[in-house]
Amino acid sequence: MTWMLIVPLMLGLFALNFRLFLAMFAAALCYFVVYGRVPMQISVQQFIGPSQNASLLAIPFFILLGTLMSCTGIAQRLLKVADLIVGRLTGGMGLANILLSTMLGGISASNLADAAMLTRMMVPEMERQGYARGFAAGVTAAGSLITPIIPPGIALIIYGLVADVSIGKMFMAGILPGLLCCVLLMTATYAVARQRGYRPARTSWPTAGETRRTLLGAWPALFLVVVIIGGIRLNVFTPTEAGAVGVVTVIVIGFFIFREMRVDDVVRALCETAKSTAAVMVVIMASSALAWIFSLEHAGDKLAAVILEFTANKYVFLLVVNALLLVLGMLIEGNAIMIVLVPLLMPVVHQLGIDPVHFGIVLILNLAIGCLTPPVGTVMLLVCSLSRVSVAEFMRQAWPMFVALFAALGLITFVPFFSLALV
Repeated sequence: MTWMLIVPLMLGLFALNFRLFLAMFAAALCYFVVYGRVPMQISVQQFIGPSQNASLLAIPFFILLGTLMSCTGIAQRLLKVADLIVGRLTGGMGLANILLSTMLGGISASNLADAAMLTRMMVPEMERQGYARGFAAGVTAAGSLITPIIPPGIALIIYGLVADVSIGKMFMAGILPGLLCCVLLMTATYAVARQRGYRPARTSWPTAGETRRTLLGAWPALFLVVVIIGGIRLNVFTPTEAGAVGVVTVIVIGFFIFREMRVDDVVRALCETAKSTAAVMVVIMASSALAWIFSLEHAGDKLAAVILEFTANKYVFLLVVNALLLVLGMLIEGNAIMIVLVPLLMPVVHQLGIDPVHFGIVLILNLAIGCLTPPVGTVMLLVCSLSRVSVAEFMRQAWPMFVALFAALGLITFVPFFSLALV
């Protein structure tokens, strides 16, 4: 049970405000050095080896794709499409905000990039139309949580690699849950808008001519979604190749169709992608070493035996996992939790007959909600900083969004159809 001794060390370092990857590196090194069961060459390989997986190339490609999008005018054109669809409804600007997040989520793969872009673009506009700034920030932050669930979310890629599940299947599994979150968040926004008297974003439904002009102006952006999702679904290319194709496509759109992209934008996007990729990779390397230690110590099998002594009901297990993940998501970065916990929980998942694809979507939605919860909710802190809203005000105004997200989590947890219908 030596693996259990490094867990308190890691948690203690978290409490001392160590960086996430440093705490995990320290815990893994303690195991390798103190217990000495593993030769040092193999120990080093457990840190380096995970970074050599070619499938991880999808991560920098999709991060670069999301970063480049802010320079192309795609978001502004998709906003016009969203306004076309829901702008006439009560709370139209809030509804368009969430619909835009959903459409961007099918392209960018980064909820932080989407949250930053939409906070600058949508919160001031919603405030001008009479929305409370805290509510506008809450809608924007909640909408950006659709990005990790809907393909090509980076969390889908990481889970597929860690759980040895097809990334293509994970991409297909995320579509309906992402749309379900979109519908429920829009329902919550509409209910608040009616209660507070927020006006529609437009005074009349669009004419046929306006619809035609808007769709013609936005077709390259819509084409990008079809290229990424359709190409994977039809087995034209792998998820990694889809990321590369998406980057080339968005550069062509930015330079030659919309003509809003500059060489400086590409250079800046490459620099930001390098930093973001490095941040993700050090977490993957450290947490993968810990996951290997847990596998070596058969921690997953031991945990499975303990859990199965208490319950053999898969829905009770999922309920307990949901509660555990919601708490952990408040304290620890989601990708790290996923890489450490998935190897521990997969033996239980298989023994209880839970589909690994379904379990992955439940896990990812849980960790996405964690991005909205204090004290370390990354999306919440980013949106609050950019919109100059206090965390207390954010939580007070955003509670209807939490209700919608928890309703989505319950449906996706206990109705596997949403995750598996398209797989």
